[in-house]
Amino acid sequence: MEVEIKLRLPDAAAHRRLSSFLAPRLLRTDAPARPLAAAAATAAQRDVRLYGTDDRDPSRAVLTLKRRPRIDADVSRVEEVVEPLDPALALTCVDNPARLGAVDSPIVRLVSDEYGVGGDKAPFVCLGGFRNTRGVYELEEGEGLGLVLELDETHFDFGTNYELECETTEPDQAKEVLDRLLTVAGVPYEYSRSNKFACFMAEKLLP
Repeated sequence: MEVEIKLRLPDAAAHRRLSSFLAPRLLRTDAPARPLAAAAATAAQRDVRLYGTDDRDPSRAVLTLKRRPRIDADVSRVEEVVEPLDPALALTCVDNPARLGAVDSPIVRLVSDEYGVGGDKAPFVCLGGFRNTRGVYELEEGEGLGLVLELDETHFDFGTNYELECETTEPDQAKEVLDRLLTVAGVPYEYSRSNKFACFMAEKLLP
């Protein structure tokens, strides 16, 4: 179970301000070449994520499954499974999503068993994609819990979303740390009420 605090930033200016404030704590920047390739069903987001600067020559790839997402009391919870995937095979699956059904994978088997997707009668299909750039930062212990923060800039065809995410086992304490941090940084925010996949499917930026 992935438990996260998700904070929505209002615009690019807020994103730049927070990025500058967090810069001394930067661990790395992740830039998936193509984060979303296919989905199994409305109840389960399933995607192939390609990482690297070139869409046709990714440095690595993963297969993910997220299901039963919910947000309660400003805390996001979702069941998540992630598997490494050979980049060449991932490109094949992106170009021909039905090929996913033949991949030897626990995720593929789970989706087939629970949702009936992946066979000839219900092959995987490509829904499209969006591009996400993520800055990963680590707070020092004195700043609060030694949390790792992920600052996202997500480009959809219909707009750009800015969000700060923090995976944690102690969400109430993490919310206090993040509130204090963004207040000091002078960055406005609100708690996210939807995720990236929901925005993608709705074809608009959701709160």
